Amino acid sequence: MYEKILMAFDGSETSKHALGEAVRFAHRAGAQLCVAHVIDVVAPLGMGLTYVPADLIATYREEAKKLLEGARAQAKAAGVSCETELLEVQGVTDSVADCLNRCAARYGAQLAVLGTHGRHGIKRAFIGSVAETFVREAQCPVLLVRGES
Repeated sequence: MYEKILMAFDGSETSKHALGEAVRFAHRAGAQLCVAHVIDVVAPLGMGLTYVPADLIATYREEAKKLLEGARAQAKAAGVSCETELLEVQGVTDSVADCLNRCAARYGAQLAVLGTHGRHGIKRAFIGSVAETFVREAQCPVLLVRGES
């Protein structure tokens, strides 16, 4: 059974639903949970932005820390051992999925849990899919959790 589970959490309703599943799964398995949040400080407002003000980055970090603390509290309330990781995209060739895959490897994750919005067609092509990219590169099994409809 899985002993270490990585959960990608961005604070969206879909990721909140996935967090609930990850916590339940970790509780049943007696696994340790690592909840990770990735900040894309390279291009948070779209392509072409070359400078992100330091106070904006600090705001992103503070908001992310609050999200992670809430996730940790949810896991703790369910009796699940939980740690958190705040990650940042490292350059224009890096991605959220890359950051999560590095984190999974470093943590020794035996399972990764990600929420997916289930976008199709032009929306998926335009916006992209962190979950799809993560799955393609993942070195461990991945549980994709669809958002509630």
